[in-house]
Amino acid sequence: MTYQIIDNALPQDEFQKIKDFILNSNFPWNLTPVVTNDKENLPINASYYFTHLFWEGFNTEPQAQVFAPLLNIMNCRAMMRIKGNLYPSTESIVHHDNHIDYDFPHRGAIFYLNTNNGLTVLEDKINIESIENRLLLFDPSKPHRSTTCTNDKCRVNVNFNFF
Repeated sequence: MTYQIIDNALPQDEFQKIKDFILNSNFPWNLTPVVTNDKENLPINASYYFTHLFWEGFNTEPQAQVFAPLLNIMNCRAMMRIKGNLYPSTESIVHHDNHIDYDFPHRGAIFYLNTNNGLTVLEDKINIESIENRLLLFDPSKPHRSTTCTNDKCRVNVNFNFF
């Protein structure tokens, strides 16, 4: 599996702008009652999460421009989706089922907004820690999964799918 981690991906002021925009009491999160699939067998408090679609296909929010500095780092040529994810904390770390984002070749990135003990697991082998201002570049058409965290109120990241 080929992947790249970029720590301190953005200058602190640019990172803080994105973090403050998303992690505030007025940000509109949407309840997503299933994390990866209907057959996933999870404890009730880990069986849902909250999402926000900034960009999907031709549907874009003007606020998606806040991610422009990241798109330059990713060398993005065409965006498919930008999705915010908020996973509520649990008493013990819960691993969600493996999934792929889309079943065709493309590129992906995860931008971590808070530091916690949750993970992104690539192909059941590689554990990527959730560290704020970290950018993970990877192949989202390969199996990967998320986890909950135990040492913060929630785990928050932004997922990008692009060419």
